[in-house]
Amino acid sequence: MTQPTKGDVHVNKPLTNISIAFMQAASNFVADTVFPNIPVPMQSDRYYTYDRGYFNRDEMEERAPGTESAGSGYEVDNTPTYYAKVYAFHHDVPDQVRANVDAVIQPDSDATKLVSHKALIKREKLWVARYFQPSTWTFDVDGVAAAPGAGEVLQWSDANSTPIEDVAAAMDAVLEETGMLPNVLVVGRQVWTALKNHPDIIDRVKYGQTAPGTAKISLAALADLFEVERIVVMNAIENTSPEGAANAHSFIGGKKALLAYSAPSPGLQVPTAGYTFSWTGFLGAGAQGGRIKKFRMEHLESDRIEIQMAFDQKLVSADLGYFWDTIVA
Repeated sequence: MTQPTKGDVHVNKPLTNISIAFMQAASNFVADTVFPNIPVPMQSDRYYTYDRGYFNRDEMEERAPGTESAGSGYEVDNTPTYYAKVYAFHHDVPDQVRANVDAVIQPDSDATKLVSHKALIKREKLWVARYFQPSTWTFDVDGVAAAPGAGEVLQWSDANSTPIEDVAAAMDAVLEETGMLPNVLVVGRQVWTALKNHPDIIDRVKYGQTAPGTAKISLAALADLFEVERIVVMNAIENTSPEGAANAHSFIGGKKALLAYSAPSPGLQVPTAGYTFSWTGFLGAGAQGGRIKKFRMEHLESDRIEIQMAFDQKLVSADLGYFWDTIVA
């Protein structure tokens, strides 16, 4: 007896309740969380820095009757500047695509998400290039697999390494040089994985757990152990291969770590390791110096969705950072 086939009774069509896209969470990106963001009305300008040496020198003297008191002054440098470069990216939605699209596809929304995602990746990569590289900070240490020498420490992925002591020594070094105690530790994802599985850290944290609970190494617990206000993990990834080639994804942050002082409340006479100057005076830009536009490209018979961001990630004081390169294997 003849029966209808599966192909006769059902024709495949796109589902309208799900689709798959691998867009990263905004929380994976740290470029706007480590150092303060300063909205600025102009694309470039100057700012003042005070020489801390004048403030930290012991110059008070005993005063004899009828004599003048000891005195001194201080210097201000007005040569530091910022310049907010403009970065942009677009995606076009052709009329023919819009007229023929299935209901589950939302061209304008998809384009907005795409360009926003590209902006997050660019900002993160620029942050790494500016702050997360060797020869950037006054204190610069390499992680090595064995027998560390001057300017080196044993990689924290080695069970015999001493990350707690290494971070404590770094805190002392920055404090002695600047008078400021570092308050943020930034680590690549692989560094965080090594730290939370390090036997010394597990041993310290487990005694603070309530039996029979598992000794969980949280960011808050590790920050408390390292005596910093917060630990920031760089979870963002990027595809380094060109379009058409096989995907090659990797963590943007790499196997590095940075201990730094970041001003909790930016203001006058407030020190910090870094600032992001975001040009908000650029035709309606937001707090991070960005805006998204939609406009007609008639010669292409398309609508263009474009994101634009203008900012400068500025290293303000190299003395307020302590950097470890290749700190895990």
